[in-house]
Amino acid sequence: MSTASSGLSVGRGLFYLIVAGTAWGTAGAAAALVFKASDMGPVSLSFWRCAGGFVLLYAVRLVRSRRRSSYVAESAPLRRRLPRIVATGVALAVFQTAYFAAVESTGLAVGTVVTMGAGPVLIALGARFTMGERLGGGGVVAVAGALAGLVVLVLGGGGASVRPVGVGWGLLSAAAYAVMTLLTRWWGRDGGADSSDTTVWSFAVVSVCLLPLAAVEGLVPHAADPARMGLYLLYIVVIPTAVAYALYFAGAAVIRSATVSVITLLEPLSAAVIAVVLLGEELTVSTVLGTLLMLAAVTGLAVSETRGVAAARRERVLV
Repeated sequence: MSTASSGLSVGRGLFYLIVAGTAWGTAGAAAALVFKASDMGPVSLSFWRCAGGFVLLYAVRLVRSRRRSSYVAESAPLRRRLPRIVATGVALAVFQTAYFAAVESTGLAVGTVVTMGAGPVLIALGARFTMGERLGGGGVVAVAGALAGLVVLVLGGGGASVRPVGVGWGLLSAAAYAVMTLLTRWWGRDGGADSSDTTVWSFAVVSVCLLPLAAVEGLVPHAADPARMGLYLLYIVVIPTAVAYALYFAGAAVIRSATVSVITLLEPLSAAVIAVVLLGEELTVSTVLGTLLMLAAVTGLAVSETRGVAAARRERVLV
């Protein structure tokens, strides 16, 4: 495997993204359990998730910095790092909060499929206009297929398992996820972005942005079993937040944007399985059909991208 300018090999970047996508798939399930065990809202949950992630990652960062004689994160001046941190943090805040709102409104399976199914399409469109990555015929079919899947999910739910409001939250989350992914890839192309630095301080930005909204919603939840709810919340902070996002930002900086979006489809797949097997959510025919359409659309996008990469390599060889 080749090595990116940031020092992380492409192979390791792919592995990081696979682990991150799988871990993310458990976040929605844990959030659903928190909602059932307490009166915590999506904004407050997102705040505690990011605030806890910031504290944990910053502590790890301090330990690592003491073990090194020179700290690479300080090589870039603050004025250069600040726009990246703020932009990524704002996108992350919208992504997480809107996703939890989608899960609370329309359930784990549908909320996750809409968010992570629409995300790759938005990323492909964004990469086309911002970084010159062509959609091609397969990309156009993928966009059409994803839109068809969303229509089936919204119109075929019968108001039972699929709620349009929840789908709307999922689409908003997908848009923020696309912005975050595109920005990470854009700044990672020159090797100047430190993924560890971006991850830690982006969580700080999210916490600051969400604190006043979370205070209005209610920072301290009421629960019949506070210990159990605390365990759910601790899991969200550690595994699908601190660990998963550290791996995600590192991998996304060296992997093509469309490839990132395809790999992270492990999240809706694992979330759907957890929703049915562990949480007892029912999948209607329309939900299954809409999900298959969206996943097929993204698979088509992956095939199209693979062909494009192969064609580009052939052209370089001929030249």
